[in-house]
Amino acid sequence: AASKLEISMPAVVEVEIGGTARIECNFYIPENASYTYIDWFYVDRSNRQVRLYHITASGVLEDDTDYKKRLSLGEDKALSISAVTAQDARTFVCQVGAGSYGVGENSTELSVYRELPASSNLCSRLSLPPQIARCVSKNSFPPPNITWHKNGEQLHAQENKVTIQSTLTRESSGLYTVSSTLYAPVTREDRHSRYHCTLHYWLRGQGLALESREVKVNVFYPAEHLKLKVVSSSAMVKEGDNVTLVCEADGNPRPVFSFFKKNLNEWQDVSSLAEPDSGVLNLHDVNKSSNGTYKCQSLDLDDMSQIEEAVDLVVNYIEGVHVKMEPSSALREGDSVTLSCDAHSPVGLKYQWRDEKGRKLGEGSQLVLNNLTFETSNTFSCKVMAPSVPGLEQSKKVSVPVEGKPRIVAISSPLYVRQDEVVNLTCKAIAFPRPTVQWNINGTAHEYMDNQHIASNLTVRVSHDLLQAGAMCRVSNKLGVSEKHIQLVDQKSTAESQGVIIVAIIVAILVVAVLGAVIYFLHKKGKIPCGRAGKQDITKPEARKDKIVVEVKSDKLSEEAGLLQGANGEKRPAADQVGQSDGHRP
Repeated sequence: AASKLEISMPAVVEVEIGGTARIECNFYIPENASYTYIDWFYVDRSNRQVRLYHITASGVLEDDTDYKKRLSLGEDKALSISAVTAQDARTFVCQVGAGSYGVGENSTELSVYRELPASSNLCSRLSLPPQIARCVSKNSFPPPNITWHKNGEQLHAQENKVTIQSTLTRESSGLYTVSSTLYAPVTREDRHSRYHCTLHYWLRGQGLALESREVKVNVFYPAEHLKLKVVSSSAMVKEGDNVTLVCEADGNPRPVFSFFKKNLNEWQDVSSLAEPDSGVLNLHDVNKSSNGTYKCQSLDLDDMSQIEEAVDLVVNYIEGVHVKMEPSSALREGDSVTLSCDAHSPVGLKYQWRDEKGRKLGEGSQLVLNNLTFETSNTFSCKVMAPSVPGLEQSKKVSVPVEGKPRIVAISSPLYVRQDEVVNLTCKAIAFPRPTVQWNINGTAHEYMDNQHIASNLTVRVSHDLLQAGAMCRVSNKLGVSEKHIQLVDQKSTAESQGVIIVAIIVAILVVAVLGAVIYFLHKKGKIPCGRAGKQDITKPEARKDKIVVEVKSDKLSEEAGLLQGANGEKRPAADQVGQSDGHRP
């Protein structure tokens, strides 16, 4: 039998996060003496012991700590901790006082793990290198053997390279819990490596193996390469585009990015325009001033190393669009003018001319307009385009006013009216500068613009004097005056005149008809002989019978004349034929 106070505790107790850890404290006191007290402690980060329980024969005192609601004591004075968290992975101490036999203590390391949701529930990731992963097998018998594999190849312990730590715990049930922890240095190339563990065990005399799922190590390494690229919706950046500068580095974790723009010989920090911690600089609605060299700089917070990369941003633009008019003096109707368009751009330009209605007039930097009139479009547009940069264009408008004295283009004359009737008199003219319209009579005038024309409507009541004199429209500006008379016609007088004309026409027609009938009657009676061309001169005195000449024009008379020819084929004189046909006349 031992002659002194002895305390035995497991070196390590492993528990899954969320589970309950039970730490036993077994002690031996010589001569079966009783303990004076039992104290439970945990060791904090400062390596200071913080008491949890003070146990005596008279009772149990629980100290006020963060564990207070999660602690309990077993009948054997074992310490139980429920709802274990990762922060509970620390050392717990059991101290026993035995009066004259002195004071003794021992400790247990509480190890916390989380099983992966895989079929084997073997391998779990730990975040801090060089500890790669831990593999746990629970409730097995006999205890299995655990091996480690990297990218499918088995790892073996090597000094200063690969370390494998294993623990074996026999549970109260007689089964075994085996854990194995892999430690290994990692490099940048290991960011794609995959690790897993394999359990080798015997079952019914057969050697079997069970593999865990693969885990990936989060390897931290500084950036070695930096890339800065320009991202735009169009191949060639033009003014008005949105441009994104993207900075990418191959470090892990992502380094801190800063952006700079070169102004003369100095770098201006433009990181305030970038999205936080993204490495993306957005430039909205870029213009000529956005041109220049941009630099991205990465900073690794572990070793404070820096890498930088620069890129040139070229923004294509058109500026200084100007239209010149020759001559620049005032233009009159009939004049000619030459419009010249000019602009500046780092790329080649093309010019196009259009009128105010959008109709294309021509191409080239000059447009010649001949024989100008008031009706000529007075607003022209020069459209400047860059064929090599799709969508890059600007326009400039120019006004070409044609001056001149007014020209009246329409009046309501003649206007048929009735006396005392209210009518509208209309006068429309065109001129520049804008003219004024005046009437020589009183009325209510209303002016309005109709395209380029100025129109005036005068509402008046028709009086006797107005019917007689009419109205005068007078249009004037500083360059001259135009006047036109509006004639008013009485509809009543017009109707009466039209009636008289109709009656005269009817009477004339009747007279001609009667005269024609009399002539025809006299002709049938033989009172009026036929003259040349079927006409009779009734003013001449009666001629002798042998002097009458008849010219036959109708086909019927020609046929009758043919029937009167003699048997020997000789034709008789026309006078004889008529005489035989009609017989002797007294």
